[in-house]
Amino acid sequence: METKWLEDFVSLAETRSFSRSAQLRHVTQPAFSRRIQALEGWAGTDLVDRSSYPTRLTPAGETLYAQSLEMLQALQSTRAMLRGHHSAGQDVIEFAVPHTLAFTFFPAWVSLLREKFGPIKSRLIALNVHDAVMRLVEGSCDLLIAYHHSAQPFQLGTDRYEMVSLGQEVIAPYVKADADGAPLFQLPGKPGQLLPYLGYAPGAYLGQTVDMILKQSATAIHLDRVYETDMAEGLKAMALEGHGIAFLPYSAVKKELRARKLVSAAPPGLTGLEMTMDVRAYREKPTGPSAAKGTAQALWTYLAAQKTGK
Repeated sequence: METKWLEDFVSLAETRSFSRSAQLRHVTQPAFSRRIQALEGWAGTDLVDRSSYPTRLTPAGETLYAQSLEMLQALQSTRAMLRGHHSAGQDVIEFAVPHTLAFTFFPAWVSLLREKFGPIKSRLIALNVHDAVMRLVEGSCDLLIAYHHSAQPFQLGTDRYEMVSLGQEVIAPYVKADADGAPLFQLPGKPGQLLPYLGYAPGAYLGQTVDMILKQSATAIHLDRVYETDMAEGLKAMALEGHGIAFLPYSAVKKELRARKLVSAAPPGLTGLEMTMDVRAYREKPTGPSAAKGTAQALWTYLAAQKTGK
């Protein structure tokens, strides 16, 4: 039996909806249902009355719900104490950061932070966006740093989590420059002359962002997907070799733009092919005296003050 099964079950008991709980737990509904079924297999009895709507717990489910709250609270308290011992010795701030931000935004941000805030000890956990969010949800990091766009919000309720904005990032199309400094390929392309397109793998957060850009474009864009990967750095490497057009965050390509190794793939006058996103830091709200101590709390206080201009 896994702890996350109990957390799933508590969520289902409180929302009374498989779809809503799956959304809150950042998993697909089929995966969420399988985890509830796995918990029922472990318990040896039905915990949910699936014949009713909204979903109701069986008598056995009601019993497990009450016990689950106690067990999870005890585990969280124990974890807080253990993390307190760990941080007392090292005071290391653990950041969960999606790969792209880990390569581009994070190093420069930490350099600025050390100038303005002071020296910090940090541990970077680079993951895909979903797993980075889950690190925060499961209490396995101090701060999550991630992109945010209103069309793709994370389901992190303000009753449990708080956020500060760290800046903005613009994602736009870039391509290798030819010998004269002109783009090797230039948008929008033509129906019979598709442009080679370097795209993000299905499900990638930035891929969903690019999909929105292309769907909202007032001009038809004609692309032929010739390569895909989860990571912006991988797309940039392919673009630098001249394999096609890639939509990339500005922070990932600013050095290459200054060196004229990459240029915009959108000609003057072709607008609407970029999107501005926030870069945000998230944390779980402190729930006990020990949770609000240490460098992580001091850093959050500093970031919050920067946001309000204090």
